[in-house]
Amino acid sequence: MNSLYVGIGGAIGSVARYHLEGWVQARLGPQFPFGTLAVNVLGSFLLALVMFVGLRTEAIPPTVRIALSTGVMGGFTTYSTFNYETLQLAQDGAWALCALNIAATVAGCLAAGALGWACGRFLVGPGQ
Repeated sequence: MNSLYVGIGGAIGSVARYHLEGWVQARLGPQFPFGTLAVNVLGSFLLALVMFVGLRTEAIPPTVRIALSTGVMGGFTTYSTFNYETLQLAQDGAWALCALNIAATVAGCLAAGALGWACGRFLVGPGQ
C-alpha cells in the first residue's frame, strides 16, 4: 500500500514542480535555471520540515510521511534537471553561471534544509 501512496505523492509533486518551475522561469527569464533552483530549495526546506516533525511527533503518521517525503518531494525536487542544466551552461561556456548554479543550489538547499529543521524544532520542540 505504501507504494500506492508514494506513487500518488510523486504525481502530485511532479505536477507541482512543473507549474512552479514554469511560473518562476517565466518571471525571471531563460538565462539561468531559476525554476529548478526554486523547486530544489523549496523542496529541501519542506523535506527537512516534514521529516523533523514526522520523526519527533505523531503529527505526521508514517504512511503520510512516506507519501510526502519519498512521493511528493521525490517528484517535486529535481537533481537530474539541475545536473543537465549545469552541464548545459558549462557546454555553452557560461562558466560563471555554471559555478553560480552549483553554489546557489548547494548553499540554498543546505540553508533551506537547516531552516526547515529549525521550523520543525520551533513547532514541536527539540525532541530527542
